[in-house]
Amino acid sequence: MSDAIITARGLRKTFLSGTERLEVLNGVDLDVAAGESVSIRGESGSGKSTLLNLLAGLDAPDAGTLAWAGSPDTGTERRGTFLGMVFQSFYLIPELDARENVLMARRILGRLDGAGHARADELLSRVGLTARAKHLPSQLSGGERQRVAVARALMNSPKLLLADEPTGNLDEHTGDAIIELLLGLCAETQTALVLVTHNAAHAQKTSRQLFLRAGSFAHG
Repeated sequence: MSDAIITARGLRKTFLSGTERLEVLNGVDLDVAAGESVSIRGESGSGKSTLLNLLAGLDAPDAGTLAWAGSPDTGTERRGTFLGMVFQSFYLIPELDARENVLMARRILGRLDGAGHARADELLSRVGLTARAKHLPSQLSGGERQRVAVARALMNSPKLLLADEPTGNLDEHTGDAIIELLLGLCAETQTALVLVTHNAAHAQKTSRQLFLRAGSFAHG
């Protein structure tokens, strides 16, 4: 796929459990195009989060290859601008308000300037939190915290967004709203989205659905 934002070939990963090695992934292939949304479902323990960590360059496969936009460079320096991540548990810094949490993605790159502040304000507006920008995470609802996390993930205009069970800690109505927000923002910005979810209804809203079973993909 010539316009692939991410390309994985033959990814394998095992973990040591006692004296045995457990094979979690056994040859996963994946291509995701620019602007495409892909959902990954699977039973608990099927390797969904392991796969997402490999795609993010946070862990290395035992075998196989991974390329971001055709380049094998998946290191820390490139990660800050190439991809954004949204997690089930939000991972906001409790001492910082919503705006400062969003800005942290740019601070890490050492590029915080007037344009960065304007970008954070724009994103907070897009996720409907302008009036809550000065609130600490403890003063925000779960849905609001996840909206901050979405804005933070998009702060550096990534080409790829990885979302690991982003609605897992939310009620059904709030979770539906977060999925619509993710899909809408990614479509608007042509950011590729890989969504790991247990929710079949949420998975069906992506442009392509995959199911992880026995360490490899089956359509589902």
